[in-house]
Amino acid sequence: MSKKELNVSALQSGTVIDHIAHGHVERVMHILNLSVHEDQIYLGANLDSKKYGKKGIIKVSNKFFEPEEINKIALVSPTATIIEIRDYEVIKKESVQIPDEVKGFVKCVNPNCITNHENMTTKFIVSDKANIVLTCNYCEKNTVKASLEFI
Repeated sequence: MSKKELNVSALQSGTVIDHIAHGHVERVMHILNLSVHEDQIYLGANLDSKKYGKKGIIKVSNKFFEPEEINKIALVSPTATIIEIRDYEVIKKESVQIPDEVKGFVKCVNPNCITNHENMTTKFIVSDKANIVLTCNYCEKNTVKASLEFI
């Protein structure tokens, strides 16, 4: 191992979230509520990436993410890759995909939207995947990536 490399233990079982967009590691940790995870978590931020310049990585022992959690990651960091590991072997590796529809985990930015006053499940159509723009199914207001508030 060269002096420029960092040796991090391999995961026996769990998930690696790789290629997290620069500056978004903490946000991914927060939206996945990983601060309460009991097993080991390795974080890397501002790491050199040939493809993206800088990237982040999170390795989570004994945790496999549900589709809704992967959709959250996609909205925050569309460049992310999810790698599932079991018995030290990569079982699955795939890039996140921005969903066509977001239901129940993003708050509408419109304070007058019915979803902010009634006990209703929020629902959005992803109207612009390139720029991450969500259009509310109820009030038709747009929520942009910078304004996303997860519930």
